[in-house]
Amino acid sequence: METSKAHATDDPRVAEFVQIFRRFLEEVVHQDPRPRGPLLLDVLQAHLGTDPRALPVFETSYPAWDHANAHLALERWFGTPGSGYELVGVALPHRHGHDLTELLHLAGFGGGLAVGQVDFAQVAVGVDDEIACVNFGFVLGRRDDEPYAVLVRGPSERHGSSTVNLEVLCRGRDTADVLFQGLRQLILEHNTFRGKVLSFEGHAFGHGTGPLRFHRRPAMGSAEVVLPAGLLDRVERQIVGVARHRDRLRGAGQHLRRGLLLHGAPGTGKTHTIRYLLSRLPEFTVVILAGTSIQFVGAACTLARMLQPALVVLEDCDLVAEARDMSLGMENPLLFQVLNEMDGLTDEADVAFLLTTNRADLLEPALAQRPGRVDLAVEIPLPDADGRRRLMGLYAGNTRTDEHALSEAVTRTEGTTASFAKELMRRAVLFAVERDGVAGSNGEPVSVEAGDLRMALDELLADRDALTRRLLGSPVQKMGSVEPGGAPRSR
Repeated sequence: METSKAHATDDPRVAEFVQIFRRFLEEVVHQDPRPRGPLLLDVLQAHLGTDPRALPVFETSYPAWDHANAHLALERWFGTPGSGYELVGVALPHRHGHDLTELLHLAGFGGGLAVGQVDFAQVAVGVDDEIACVNFGFVLGRRDDEPYAVLVRGPSERHGSSTVNLEVLCRGRDTADVLFQGLRQLILEHNTFRGKVLSFEGHAFGHGTGPLRFHRRPAMGSAEVVLPAGLLDRVERQIVGVARHRDRLRGAGQHLRRGLLLHGAPGTGKTHTIRYLLSRLPEFTVVILAGTSIQFVGAACTLARMLQPALVVLEDCDLVAEARDMSLGMENPLLFQVLNEMDGLTDEADVAFLLTTNRADLLEPALAQRPGRVDLAVEIPLPDADGRRRLMGLYAGNTRTDEHALSEAVTRTEGTTASFAKELMRRAVLFAVERDGVAGSNGEPVSVEAGDLRMALDELLADRDALTRRLLGSPVQKMGSVEPGGAPRSR
């Protein structure tokens, strides 16, 4: 036993560990319990000129998606000439779970709370743009000789918070109202969403509306939209024409609120038509809701009213209507919330609603019961022979395509959709590239021969690809369809 103990003591690694452990014990036993650095209460009192615990707390909140707007509004409000601000954090674990009253209470116990680092969150304000916003910390500002201490608590998944909360220490209610009104005005004037294309997402925790996702505005010309003659003109007049002539329409006593329903089979080009309309309205704020995200229609309409001219896109509205059929005869509140939001806009509001559906029969009864929401319903039909040829030419891109083969393909694809034509040309180009045998790009345009297009058609029209055709929005079997190679199909 003694030998073993002596051997362990002689080991330099053991000796080093003992020294480190002794220093640790000394630091723990003799540690100064008081926080190091400035204390939060002292900093707040020096700024406010009085004990912060004696001042009232005033609070306002913003949705999670307004985090950047609230942050920038605070910066601007305290950034005017003669004003100023500084940021102060709190040295406290799990600080995001405490509101201002709790922090002041904790700061009065024991050694108090020390000033720490400010917590920031990177928040998107565009497709490729984001800014650092205060997620937890104090904004100690002064404006018109009035001191303010604003605790900013941003959204927190960990603590189940889906809002941006501002808690203010100041002289009184009137002083706080000056700040809140100023922030509202700045958010309206300098809103980061104005003129952008965005969509809502659900919040990961709770039932709040989560952040916004930004999208690039499409750049399209009318030649890229293949529809029957005159149909695109009707659609464009309803949405773009009203926007172009808004002042004269208002002067003539006409309202600007409008609704357009695009309906038709899947794959006929409803979403493609929407992209074109977005490209024609570069100054519009666009909010896109699809499927179940239509539950955020209230927030979308609030944003549209604030940032008009605006366009609210509600894709796949039939999903909402289907939910109504499963509600045991009760009205679907979500469907009628959509209709109520459309009806709630004033005649002066330059807000357009654009709805799409694959099942107009499901939506029609609800729309008929609440007239005036949709001013124009347009069917996007299956392309005719001329439309199919134009679509194939469009989706062929810069390839060289055999004209005779194109004519044959037009005949064989009767009853198919625009999506089918797009996939057909992509697959034909793939066959051409594989046949060419040249890997990579040699700078030469791809030449699509008749055989390439026939093989692509044979694959897409084969019985084994029936599910593929359904996914492309095309019928599995149709009158006048043909067997691979051009032979009539028996029925």
